[in-house]
Amino acid sequence: MSWISPMRLRRAGILSMNRRNVAYIGRYNDRRDYPVVDNKLKTKRLAEEYQIPTPALLQVVSQQHEIQHFRERISTLDGFAIKPAKGSGGKGITVITRRDGDEYQKASGDNVGIDLLERHLSNILAGLYSLGGTPDVAVVESLVQPSAELARFSYQGVPDIRIVVFQGYPVMAMLRLSTRASDGKANLHQGAVGVGLDIGSGRSLNAVQFNRPITLHPDTGLSMANLAIDAWQKMLVMAARCYEATGLGYMGVDLVVDDRDGPLLLELNARPGLAIQMANGRGLVPRLQAVERLKRPHFNPEERVEYAMTAFSIPR
Repeated sequence: MSWISPMRLRRAGILSMNRRNVAYIGRYNDRRDYPVVDNKLKTKRLAEEYQIPTPALLQVVSQQHEIQHFRERISTLDGFAIKPAKGSGGKGITVITRRDGDEYQKASGDNVGIDLLERHLSNILAGLYSLGGTPDVAVVESLVQPSAELARFSYQGVPDIRIVVFQGYPVMAMLRLSTRASDGKANLHQGAVGVGLDIGSGRSLNAVQFNRPITLHPDTGLSMANLAIDAWQKMLVMAARCYEATGLGYMGVDLVVDDRDGPLLLELNARPGLAIQMANGRGLVPRLQAVERLKRPHFNPEERVEYAMTAFSIPR
């Protein structure tokens, strides 16, 4: 990418990492609330308390001796997801989409044996993927079956939606589509496609891969224009409700659309990345400042979503 001056970025309203850390994360997020969002198991249990649906919990492996029970518990399953509770950036997540005898197929299409999966569980418990390398637990969840409409745009993996929520208001969103480069994971740093979404309608605005604009998915060849997310307002309300659940003023909310169960919460992030601005083709700062200027904040998720859908909608 060509060099862009800091002054030009400021004029475009781009939120920098330093400003994000000091003015928003540092100011609006109390560190005592971090353990809830930094631990997927705690997030799942908190979401249940606030009636926010998540993928079904199949097993929690917290001790090395419990790994021996993993084999029997998945014996009847064709698909599932293994996640380190304290992992970040998609590290350590293994998604199994189908089973063929003693072999399990990952979202990337590669086959692995049960021994490799058990070794992966052992690595998770040892803290290989956790923040700070501390001992961890492994969470085994039911496999999300993405809606057929969204799944066709993604390469093998499950597409997800990141919504940045500030003071309970959804201010920016993007759809993340996995690619061959990202190994079937919806992680932008690993090569997934980010598609900016209009807060007012859930329709696509712009798309990037490795921070470069694209118009077609690199693997499926489908156009990124005119994408639309079903149940969009419901998803925004789910994201807004996470403010009451966590108390965090600035966070990223990751959702998926299951073909049977509809929108589900995947995880929360107290330090959401800034690439969402590239995907949207606009900066976060004007929207964050608009919320900060509100003299009378809206007191429930539905009202906050209604405000955001009007205030941050992009005219077509």
